[in-house]
Amino acid sequence: MEAEADAEANDKWEGKVSARLTKASAGQIWPLFKDFFNFHKWFPSLATSYGVHGTNGEPGCIRFCSGFSIPSNEGDKPVSWSKERLVAVDETEHRLCYEIVDSNIGFNSYMSTFEILPVDGQDYHHHHHHGCVIEWSFTVAPVDGWVLDDLVGKYQVGLQSLAQRMEDAFAN
Repeated sequence: MEAEADAEANDKWEGKVSARLTKASAGQIWPLFKDFFNFHKWFPSLATSYGVHGTNGEPGCIRFCSGFSIPSNEGDKPVSWSKERLVAVDETEHRLCYEIVDSNIGFNSYMSTFEILPVDGQDYHHHHHHGCVIEWSFTVAPVDGWVLDDLVGKYQVGLQSLAQRMEDAFAN
């Protein structure tokens, strides 16, 4: 049995995308991710998300997300949905992990991590700024009807619009 499990683990798809923010710091962005139940405020392609279990931002809590751009696998285009459990929160590293516990989009053994990395730098005009990079990585069992590169591309587009929306909130 163990050998089988190992083989399975090797078959997992892995993807990682990142987006750089120059107008918002890791400390400003992190609480937006910890507001786990309200992800739809920041993720443009997500119609709704709300808590269905536990305390928002604490490991073990579960959110229900629906209406995102990855199609459901149920034909006739019903709304796609997933239930996502917050697995771990690392305040020091500004990192959180969550898993999909149930969905209709064919994502199995799905685990995802957001990490917000501080970036100190100077722009072209030598103005010092404290920006950050959002890294979004995931592993999932191969998904029917998808090619990994296309899925990663979708994440990249999603993360860019997410980052833009978050940055706009702090740009004033």
